[in-house]
Amino acid sequence: MGLFADRVGRLDTENAFKVGPYIKQVEDAGHKVIKCNLGEPDFPVPEHIKAEVKRQLDLDNTHYVDPQGVLPLREAIAKQISETRKIKVTPDRVVVFPGAKPPIGFCQQTYCNPGDEVIYPSPGFAIYESFTKYVDAAPVPLHLKEEKDFSFTGSDLEPLITNRTKLIYLCFPSNPTGGVATEEQLKDIAGVINKKCGENIRVYADEVYENILFDGCKHHSIASIPGMEKNTIIVSGASKSYSWTGGRIGWAVFPTAEEAQVFKNININYFSCVPGYNQMGAKVALESPESPKAIAKMVEAFRERRDVVVKGLNSIPGITCKNPKGAFYVFPNISGVCRSLGVFDAFESLPKEVRAKSSPSTLLQMFMLFEYYVATMDRKSFCRIGTENMHYLRISIATGIDDLKEAVGRIGTAVANKAGFAAFIKRGEHLY
Repeated sequence: MGLFADRVGRLDTENAFKVGPYIKQVEDAGHKVIKCNLGEPDFPVPEHIKAEVKRQLDLDNTHYVDPQGVLPLREAIAKQISETRKIKVTPDRVVVFPGAKPPIGFCQQTYCNPGDEVIYPSPGFAIYESFTKYVDAAPVPLHLKEEKDFSFTGSDLEPLITNRTKLIYLCFPSNPTGGVATEEQLKDIAGVINKKCGENIRVYADEVYENILFDGCKHHSIASIPGMEKNTIIVSGASKSYSWTGGRIGWAVFPTAEEAQVFKNININYFSCVPGYNQMGAKVALESPESPKAIAKMVEAFRERRDVVVKGLNSIPGITCKNPKGAFYVFPNISGVCRSLGVFDAFESLPKEVRAKSSPSTLLQMFMLFEYYVATMDRKSFCRIGTENMHYLRISIATGIDDLKEAVGRIGTAVANKAGFAAFIKRGEHLY
């Protein structure tokens, strides 16, 4: 009998956190690392939200609260979702979680039996794929193509749906690509789901980047399409819109109050409740007229950074980069650089056991971190099944514009240093 259950070995991680010790190692050696790895806005939590959290602490709102979420916050969420998605949401369908991440896995645990299939976008948030293996469901990646702006249509989705499909994940605006869905596109996707899926299929609409949009784009939810509210779970939270990643406030709107009660019970079993003082801060975040101003200021800064970074990356031979319409990432194609720098040959020369843990984009990621002090994320950090010939990096633009300019310059220097890359590979350290 081994120490750990078999399922533990099937659970992957989120590499944006995994790379943290590497960054510290470089910093401890005396180098300044430009951190383009974490999806965390570099803005402070708006003052009116912080003031409410402090007020709630002074009111001694530090005890157990409703495991489903305090009613004032659930009412604010129901109102916001009703108004923005043009559907009727009641507070009894809302559940509050410690961030928008827990419902990803909780939904798989709740809806999926072993062997049930989970469709998810790839590239996409790593936990979509990771948790399917953990709960012994079958992962079914929907590969997003660069030539389609990392988006998809109903015809792309349709052949993946089978009689074992149980969950379909959508993420718009997208992490890591910044793709944004149009209303017509969602109608097309909804048409396929309504045609091929029964009433017990659930569509997981990850909309946590809903307020971070550029170039006049609007957020559209598949739950707003006629016929879709009955089987769509809408998920969002405070981390991205209000630069409040540490507050750990996320929420989900379920198709029925009965489902919400099931997830309330899961909350009870896992963590009892989410701190009431933070929940009341989130209520103010959703309701205050100051919030749209704070969001707009942040989004404009992200837009400016995006423009600088995309232009800079596209000026580097061997790199091409689409212009994202939302979120705060860019997702450049590095195939040309991997070819000219000798990354592909270096990868093929590695021992089999090292190749299994690495990839060409991982080698470039590590080279840039340890030799040029720029932290990025490799392609396999965003779902890895079937991605062997896909070579990209995710670069977070949630850092200052001067640092981003410097990062682009360092990247340009790094990818031109063929001898330096060869020496890095020869040392045989930090290859994954």
